[in-house]
Amino acid sequence: MQPTELSNSSPAKDASDHRWRQRLNDWFPAILLFFVFAICVLPLLPLIGSWSNVEGDLWQHLWQTELPELFSNTLLLIALVGTASFLLGVGLAWLIVMYDFPGRSILQWGLMLPLAIPPYILAFVVLGFTDFGGPMQHALSAVGLGIEWLPDMRSPLGVSLVFTLSLYPYVYLLMRSALQRKGRSSYESARTLGYGKIAAFWKLVLPLTRPAWVAGLALVLMETLADFGAVSIFNFNTFTTAVYKSWYGFYSHNTAAQLACLLLLFVTLAVLAEKWGRGQGRYEQTGTALKQYRQRLSGVWGIFAQISAWLVFALGFVLPVIQLVVWSVASFERHTEGTLSLLMNTVILAVLAALLTLMVAAVVVWAQRHKASKPRAFMGEFSQLGYAMPGTVLAVGLMMALNIIDGWIADIFDAKGQWLATGLFALLLAYVIRFLRIGFGPLSSSMGQIKPSIIETAGILGAGKRERLFRVYIPLLRPGVLTALLLVFVEVMKEMPATLILRTFGWDTLAIRIYELSSEGEWELTALPAILLVAVGILPVILLIKKSEV
Repeated sequence: MQPTELSNSSPAKDASDHRWRQRLNDWFPAILLFFVFAICVLPLLPLIGSWSNVEGDLWQHLWQTELPELFSNTLLLIALVGTASFLLGVGLAWLIVMYDFPGRSILQWGLMLPLAIPPYILAFVVLGFTDFGGPMQHALSAVGLGIEWLPDMRSPLGVSLVFTLSLYPYVYLLMRSALQRKGRSSYESARTLGYGKIAAFWKLVLPLTRPAWVAGLALVLMETLADFGAVSIFNFNTFTTAVYKSWYGFYSHNTAAQLACLLLLFVTLAVLAEKWGRGQGRYEQTGTALKQYRQRLSGVWGIFAQISAWLVFALGFVLPVIQLVVWSVASFERHTEGTLSLLMNTVILAVLAALLTLMVAAVVVWAQRHKASKPRAFMGEFSQLGYAMPGTVLAVGLMMALNIIDGWIADIFDAKGQWLATGLFALLLAYVIRFLRIGFGPLSSSMGQIKPSIIETAGILGAGKRERLFRVYIPLLRPGVLTALLLVFVEVMKEMPATLILRTFGWDTLAIRIYELSSEGEWELTALPAILLVAVGILPVILLIKKSEV
């Protein structure tokens, strides 16, 4: 009887094992997603917890000396940059889509190129060009003019001009895409109904394309709030500079964390404003943009519009690049060896961060595709909020969290030291949290093209798991993977504030060298690392141009 009992229990055991394996396969993606979610939330916890210990004397000092200036400067900056970027982005997009004129084919992609120049690079170029003893003074002196009549660039208007010229392409790119699909048809429909030109634009075209320009404007405001390099170069105090000063000047980590919370509040308001601005509207971008008839631009206003567009292109890209090249040639022999070493550090960090970010993004995409549910959708969306966190906020929160974990490790193993908060681990982790959304977007888009029916058809035709991986998944995912790697690689190379706080000894990057030299007014020496970053930064802009061609 015993052999019979064994034979009867074996299928039951196999069924039980199969159920456990099935449960593990179902829960394993969710467990990995929760782990990613926990890591991405980690920097926020010490920032919120810092309010349990408020240093009253220090806050009183800040309120009497700096806080009013920080609030006023931050609000003034986002008001000026937001208004100017909206006017430039929407106006230039309308000009390019609706009108035809000589040079339009160059300007339609040339107006995107300022995205390749980070604000902190454009900041020191503008100051170096216009400051006392700079190229502008020499040029004006050569023709018998002084510089007394020129406006002071070290002012809110100067800072706003730099941010606007560097960031308006976000609004321009999205608005141009929206107008290509619905702008002209909506405008012409309004005109046939008796609306004037201005009324047709303000009452129909602008509301219809609101999701596009609101999203672009939100990106502009978040980038402005997150910037540290440009405002530091201009010595224009905002919350990002205050966080850095509190961390390294006052040596008060709690105060730095509390200031970071206030900065994060501004960013959160920008995100909520973007959600509110879009409302319940949906912007449909089905199909491809049609080549439409464009009105010939003429008259005084036509000439003014053309000159304005070329001036923006020249000020935002052409002249800064020329000035960087001139300075780089003049100072090339003085720092070639050091710059090459910094370039190697930057590339290594960017490659490692891009690969790690892609792996984490793949986990989020896989978990959400494996099983759709509200908890998974929430964790996936919340894990990508690091892109909305300024680099200084992320760095301070992450450093404090890792210091706490290092303390726990020391208590458990009875050994003093730091394992997580020092070295490259903290820096790479900050990059992954900061740029996870950039890696997730292209990968999720490519995965969305792989319909379940395609996989089922491959299985019906006899393709095994390995064959489906190499002949279905990899070919269809390759464009998204390469795009994600490129975008994260470039963003890591340009990242300054998080790198400045979290970098370890011997791992300075090109962005750090730009910050150090520009802080000392060494414009010529700053040019070579800057032109290298611009050359790399132009790669994703070219990718955007190809994807948005009319």
